[in-house]
Amino acid sequence: MHAAPSDDSWLSALVAWVVSLMDTIGPAGVGLAIALESIFPPIPSEAILPAAGLAASRGSFGIVEAIVFATIGSLVGALALYGVGAIVGVERLRRLFDRIPLMSGDDVDRTVGWFERHGGQAVFFGRFLPVFRSLISIPAGVVHMPVWRFSLYTVLGSLIWNTTFIVLGWLLGEAWPVVEQYMGVVENVVVVAVVIAVLWFVVGRVRARRRST
Repeated sequence: MHAAPSDDSWLSALVAWVVSLMDTIGPAGVGLAIALESIFPPIPSEAILPAAGLAASRGSFGIVEAIVFATIGSLVGALALYGVGAIVGVERLRRLFDRIPLMSGDDVDRTVGWFERHGGQAVFFGRFLPVFRSLISIPAGVVHMPVWRFSLYTVLGSLIWNTTFIVLGWLLGEAWPVVEQYMGVVENVVVVAVVIAVLWFVVGRVRARRRST
């Protein structure tokens, strides 16, 4: 396999590496790449998964194998970040937030309360959002969501996401990079929305502090 995005960016090099990995170790390469993507959000599964679909269409391995290994990789990566959150814990996080300007331990308590009520939905739907599909595992670990429940929602959400893009890559064949182009637009929209939300939060906190002084 030699298909990759046409530009000479880091993404092109990354996909070329993933492709060579799949050539070398088969569908296990898909699982390894997705596990890394789950831990390091800048790695885009929107590029890796269609490449796996292309490999399946060429007969390198079966499409079901690609989906299964990708989903296993998603779970392994998610559990790694869950473990980080569990190690940090609520009390350490509260002490950390008390030291951060414009933040407080009460913010952690509110977040924990929300996550205890809606954590399952957050983990499931978070698997469909760039960046969040990785980061959502950390608060799940912080609040010690039951591992079986966390794993169930992770597998269900990841299975849908992985299947969608692997099948797209399988159907599109050599034209699969078009998926990454469109998903890049979606990812940029999500990032911009997050930046706006953060700015809105900071401005609100600064105004609240001024009113209280």
